[in-house]
Amino acid sequence: MIIVNCDQGSPEWHQARAGVITASMFSVARSRVGGLTEQQQKYVDAILAGRSETYARDVAGYKAAPKAEAVQRALDGENVGDFSLAAKDYAFRLAIERISGTPLDEGFETWQMKRGHELEPAARMAHEITTGLVIEHAGFVLTDDGLFGASADGLIDDVGGSEYKCFVSPERLRSILIDSDWSDLVDQVQGCLWITGRKWWDQCLYCPALEPAGKHFTRLRVERDDNHIEAMETELMQFARLVSQYEGSLRKKAA
Repeated sequence: MIIVNCDQGSPEWHQARAGVITASMFSVARSRVGGLTEQQQKYVDAILAGRSETYARDVAGYKAAPKAEAVQRALDGENVGDFSLAAKDYAFRLAIERISGTPLDEGFETWQMKRGHELEPAARMAHEITTGLVIEHAGFVLTDDGLFGASADGLIDDVGGSEYKCFVSPERLRSILIDSDWSDLVDQVQGCLWITGRKWWDQCLYCPALEPAGKHFTRLRVERDDNHIEAMETELMQFARLVSQYEGSLRKKAA
């Protein structure tokens, strides 16, 4: 792991992220269209896990083995489906950044991002007060090859880390505070665990507006999931190859 000590939102932070596949975008990088249905995926997963044909059909709800070509391709270890348009657009942006060596957005920040960066120190302090942990400011972390990175809001001893979200959207606040649904952050958090090699990550929500109700700080301890990371790493390496293909195509045309 390579640590870039910088403040999030600073010119150094934007520069460090240029051309890097970041954890906050892992779910986009993995998104595909035309893939297996949920039922087909259950069947394929069971077969690839070494379970019997009967078990695979039962767990997936099939009366007979599915004949779809996509299923057979998946069983043969081939890729099924294509990258989504959002994934392709993101890959193309990264390809341009690798050629230019600078962020394509020139360091632009939405007001939500700016607000999050401004509130991060207060969120980290609330985390320390609540748990008694000592949290080290990290900035940006990279895999040794520089392909993947994450804005690690905090590193804790040698085993943990932290992420602070400062949402203002009622929909996102409700999903976490009422429904306890953090699912849209799974790839980002497991991505941080993968890049840093840590065992757990504290996913935190900080909302100063809820301090009168004592709900301004909410924390979820997320354990490392090596099965999720293994599947994610495979798909991210496929995405990295797409970025390289775009970069190669652009450089060839330029020549």
